[in-house]
Amino acid sequence: MAVGLRQFTQRTGDGAGEPILDTENGEELIRVQPSVSIVVGTRAPESPGTLYITSKQVVWLSDVDRAKGYAVDFLSLSLHAVSRDPEAYPSPCIYTQIETEDDDEDVDEGSDNESVEALDLSKVTEMRLVPSDASQLDNLFEIFCECAELNPEPIEEEEEGHNWVFSADQLENEGTGEDPGWHFFQDPTNPIGHSNGDNDLANNVLRLQINDQRFEDAEEMEQENESDHQ
Repeated sequence: MAVGLRQFTQRTGDGAGEPILDTENGEELIRVQPSVSIVVGTRAPESPGTLYITSKQVVWLSDVDRAKGYAVDFLSLSLHAVSRDPEAYPSPCIYTQIETEDDDEDVDEGSDNESVEALDLSKVTEMRLVPSDASQLDNLFEIFCECAELNPEPIEEEEEGHNWVFSADQLENEGTGEDPGWHFFQDPTNPIGHSNGDNDLANNVLRLQINDQRFEDAEEMEQENESDHQ
């Protein structure tokens, strides 16, 4: 489940430091971009900091306040793009949309006058990264794309229950009894299945097939008789 934007304060080293990564689970540092401002929601830009792009997440750390930092997993980023339209935002930037648990609700992302502490980061749905060197935007965008590919959406398991769509292998298993949980008709052109004990469904379908065949035979005989009289 997407966790959205969150505070990040895990640093190592002197000065501004660097983010502590989850190297035990394979997280790697991909790119470091200095002098980047971050815009959270509709708030004013933060003072420039350093952007760290890893194989799993995007981390921004303030250069002046070690207690200030933000992070978002690539799995939580539903969109990222290069924005150079001054009508959309005054400065060229990387624009991102963030999935949250409250996507279906009205979210108040705060005003410029609110403190960071009062802002619920888990409800923020937009983030902009504004590098002082706008020529780096395309390169940053490509790295975002590469890292997004490293973090595909997990495939959710299908809910348990009867599945009325069967594969060719399942149809072949009917005759060998390899799949005892389902019975299938021999005719693969009519791949209708039913669970054990559902004999009424099977018998009704079988009757329909027999009646259809008789109807087709009657039509053929009628056409032959008409041909003989002509």
